[in-house]
Formats: sequence, C-alpha cells, structure tokens
Amino acid sequence: MDIFCKIINNEIPAYKLYEDDEILMFLDINPNSNGHTLIVPKKHYVDLEDIDPELFKKMIIKAKEVKKICEEVLHCDGITIVQNSGCVEEVKHFHIHVIPKYINKQELKDPKEIYEILKRA
Repeated sequence: MDIFCKIINNEIPAYKLYEDDEILMFLDINPNSNGHTLIVPKKHYVDLEDIDPELFKKMIIKAKEVKKICEEVLHCDGITIVQNSGCVEEVKHFHIHVIPKYINKQELKDPKEIYEILKRA
C-alpha cells in the first residue's frame, strides 16, 4: 500500500484541505513552496494512462480552486500544476501537485503553519 492510500485510509495524518467521496486534497509534507498541495483520487490509479477522464477533470477544477485560494490568502504570484507519470512519479498513485510560486523568495514555513493560515481563510 502506498503512502497516499494510507493517508486516504487515515492511517497516516495529513493537513487535509478538501475531501469528498472521490478525491482528497492535502498539503505536501515536504513542500517546494508555501501552499504546495496534492490532489489525490481516493480510488487507486497508477498514472495518467488509467485515470478516469471525468475524475481527472474534477481534479483540475479543484486545482483551479487551490490556485485562487493561494493567490488570495498566501499572495502567491503564480502557480505550477504538475502531474508526473512513469519513471518520474515517486509515488505510484496518480496525483496532481499544485505549487504556488512567489516573485520574492518566501521563507518556507512548516505545513502546519500554512494549514492554520488556510483554515482561517
């Protein structure tokens, strides 16, 4: 069982930003920047080749919502959306990274601190 399945099954804690029957969004515990969010389907798909297209569409819509929140609350200047497949995919469970970008270098904060900021918004 991969780490995302364990998070989905509540075997490992996560800073959850959104959850429904199909997807889970949570802060990356080893972020590239403040607000780095992962969007993961609850059903296990390995990569882009086997993800359900409608579920992928729903995940992209959620990525747009994360972008807006990061702009409004964390004041990011841009966003990178990444989906790795094959040999570059560290966790073999389909997921999307939403990575806020900042013009002025930001001090990387603990995900718990970012979670508290986003939770208050």
